[in-house]
Order: sequence, then C-alpha cells, then structure tokens
Amino acid sequence: MTDTPECRNVALLGRFHPWIRRRTAPACVMRGCVGRRGPAEPDALAAPGGPAGVLRRPEPPAAGPAAGAEGQRPALDWQTRLGIALDCARALEFLHEHTSPAVIHRDFNCSNVLLDHNYRARVSDFGTAKVGSNKANGQVVTRVLGTTGYLAPEYASTGKLTTKSDVYSYGVVLLELLTGRVPVDTQRPPGQHVLVSWALPRLTNRERLVQMVDPALKGQFAVKDLIQVAAIAAMCIQTKAEYRPLMTDVVQSLIPIVKKSPSMSCSSTPARPLQHVVYMSPAAATNTS
Repeated sequence: MTDTPECRNVALLGRFHPWIRRRTAPACVMRGCVGRRGPAEPDALAAPGGPAGVLRRPEPPAAGPAAGAEGQRPALDWQTRLGIALDCARALEFLHEHTSPAVIHRDFNCSNVLLDHNYRARVSDFGTAKVGSNKANGQVVTRVLGTTGYLAPEYASTGKLTTKSDVYSYGVVLLELLTGRVPVDTQRPPGQHVLVSWALPRLTNRERLVQMVDPALKGQFAVKDLIQVAAIAAMCIQTKAEYRPLMTDVVQSLIPIVKKSPSMSCSSTPARPLQHVVYMSPAAATNTS
C-alpha cells in the first residue's frame, strides 16, 4: 500500500469502521488469483468473521469430467447481493460524509471488495485514495488512476476528482451485482461490450430490466425491489457528476430494501469454501439478451 498521509488516515479509520479494511499485501495478490490465501500472504484476505474472498467474477470453471463437483459453483443469491451493496455503500458513505476532509477511494471496484464467510463485504485497497471534496464543484485535479470500466466520465477525461467519482464506480459495481456481467467484455456482441452503456437504457424499462438480471438468480427476487435498486444504479452512473446522489442517500434508499430480505446471518448462511463465495455467475458469461 502506498504510504501517504491519506492512506495512513484511512488505515486508522478502518480500526473504528467495520466496512473499511486495510489491505497489507500488494493489490496484485487479490487481482491475480481467486482462491485461498497462501502462506506468503497471511493478511491479504484478512477480514473480521473468517477467511474472505473478493467480489469479482473469474473465468467460468472448465467443463467436463475434470471439473467435477467444483465445476458447479453456486451464484450469490439476491439477499446476499443486497447486503453486499449496502455494506459497500456504508463504507463509502463513511469516507465521504464522516471524515473531514472527505476521503475519495479513487479505485472502487469489485476486486477491492472483500467478502468474509458470512458474506459481509468490506472495502479495501486504499493505495490510490485521495483527500478531496464532497461537492461536485469542489473537485481536485489529479492524475487519472483506476480500473477501466469503473472511471467516472469527468475523471477519465479531465482528471477532475470528487466523491461523486466514487459514486459512479459504486453504480458500476451495483450493475455487476444485478447482471453478473463485468464492466467491459469485448467477447460480447456489438453494443454489449461496455456494461454501463448497455444497461443504462434498460434500467428504466421494466420489461427490459427483468431480462437483464443475472440469469443465475432464476427469478428469485421481488420485482419491486429490483426496480428500486435499478433506480439507485441509474442515478449513480449519471454522466454529469452533479446528478449523482450522495452515498448517504444511497444508504438510506437501500436500508428498507435490505430489511425486507431474509436474514443473512451466519446461522442462516452456512460458510462455504472460498471459491464458492467469490464466484458470481456462470450463466451470465453466456447470456447475451
């Protein structure tokens, strides 16, 4: 992790806030593999509640006899995805609204969301974090860093960074939770390469919205809740930063939706091997609707 005052402050804040976690191993440990941590990375996946995984969708497991039982990995259910979305929103809310000055994560994406065996999410990897403003017109101009597919348009084109840049990235992660797709996938048909461009016109059309949901969910969600979550995602990925909500607003919008869902406590959700926890959806990899 980069040793900057911002990162040291975030590491300290992480002691007091359960949804923020300092990653002590290089970022490539998390981005380069999906599996149990090795002896060389004792703290790479550390999180309260047990061993953790990363919220990212790796390549689908190989088919055939060799895959065996491990070839069929259960996807995250609707309630678990909602809980992850709320945990992440609370972490960003804390950085943006409850620190002074505000801390901008700057590279919020699925590979920086750690999951423990209770499916609780914690935001990690503050190596590019920046102290900034929580107002769209109070931006910081800085070198563009981050992950392709998650960068807010104004940040990618001009280097102008605000907390609303994180809000955009959060919206992309929310789309991933809804669809099971990755932000950029050139293997898909034309018009479907970029998740935001493909999803945005569908988020406000009820029929098309239901069709874009991760098929691995098998329809196990309330359409009313889906519409509400889609509306949040649509607001977060607005092209103009000033039209995006504050993370406080996102949290307050998600809380009543999550409260209606069954409990995701350890007693109701058995711990699974790490490779089961982090896998998103085999079906979404081939769905082109």
